[in-house]
Amino acid sequence: MAIVGLGYVGLPTALAFATADTTVIGLDVSAKRIADIEVGNVDLLPADHERLREYRDSPQLTLTRHSAAIAQADTVLICVPTPVDQYLVPDLGALTAACRAVVDEAVPGQLIMLTSTTYVGTTKDLLIEPLRNRGLEVGRDVFVAFAPERIDPGNSVYPQERTPRVVGGATPACTARAVQVLNLVAPVLHEVPSAETAEMTKLLENTFRAVNIALANEFADACGDMDIDVMDVIGAASTKPYGFMPFYPGPGVGGHCIPCDPHYLLWQMRGQRRTSPLIDAAMSAIAGRPRRVVERAREVLAERGAGIRGARVLVVGVTYKPGVADVRESPALEIMQELTQRGAQVSYSDPFVETVTVDGLQMRSQDHPAEARWDLVVVHTVHPGAELSWLDRQPAVLDTTYRLNGIASRQTV
Repeated sequence: MAIVGLGYVGLPTALAFATADTTVIGLDVSAKRIADIEVGNVDLLPADHERLREYRDSPQLTLTRHSAAIAQADTVLICVPTPVDQYLVPDLGALTAACRAVVDEAVPGQLIMLTSTTYVGTTKDLLIEPLRNRGLEVGRDVFVAFAPERIDPGNSVYPQERTPRVVGGATPACTARAVQVLNLVAPVLHEVPSAETAEMTKLLENTFRAVNIALANEFADACGDMDIDVMDVIGAASTKPYGFMPFYPGPGVGGHCIPCDPHYLLWQMRGQRRTSPLIDAAMSAIAGRPRRVVERAREVLAERGAGIRGARVLVVGVTYKPGVADVRESPALEIMQELTQRGAQVSYSDPFVETVTVDGLQMRSQDHPAEARWDLVVVHTVHPGAELSWLDRQPAVLDTTYRLNGIASRQTV
């Protein structure tokens, strides 16, 4: 088996298949990524770090940058990132390059499975048609399917082995081949009629989350205006055993899914001269949330008679979620940039992230934030086991997580 792309999805996938007694070739275009994997300098769950130590020196897991190795595999999984650019337009560069390399190296009998989240029709456009142009009949000479990844970085409750997968092939024979392979690592497989159905399934999963997070943020603002704790409201609503699922407010959303995936659907809909007003409004609200945090920071400082210009502001936690070192699309970066542009003296503290670049300036994590006095502390991400009792000694704390009860100077967004 060949895994193309060894990021937050590809590397755990490679380790899962290696554990299932499959010989895995891991491909990545980045020499640095390969080197980091070889020495274990990667962000993984503890169980996957153990797997990596077991297999990185074993012939069962081979790492390479050379796409020619694809021809040696009976199965190829494509697990490359599918971000959006600064204009929220899908950036298909990595995906297009990976699919092109796979098509060029494809050999008869192979199963090629795309797992990257993307627009409906990608499997056809980037794999099925190019393979046919090479003279390989899909469903007979080669087999093609789409099975969206379901990896939640930092989530040890639902690793791949405990998470059902959806799969849709170009033909029934393609689906059957994909099911046979995925059965090695997934507890349950749900077959759908086509690759397009599977592609749309992934878009629904993350668009559903985006819309509901936008709603939770809106409720948080309404509750704040009425001096009601939104977490009390959500907790009470969660007692209903049907028709309700809790989502929680925060400083915005980050990572590789929610801030990006719905834009693939919106982009495709615009191309068809169709609109999706609800999704569009939710994504606009999500995009504006970090700026709302900055405005609230200005308000909190003003209530204490201080201006934002020159204020010493500390951001606690800059990763997009607790327990990971991932800053992709993290709202913290936008919050820090906006605060800096408004004249604040911004610092941050995060044990998972040694340095970040904000507005062209590299910043280093504060090792001992409790020893300083800050005009404002903005709590963005609380990592497991974080000791935050020192916040009681700070004059102003803006809690964007809505979870830090008991701090005298606490304010929420």
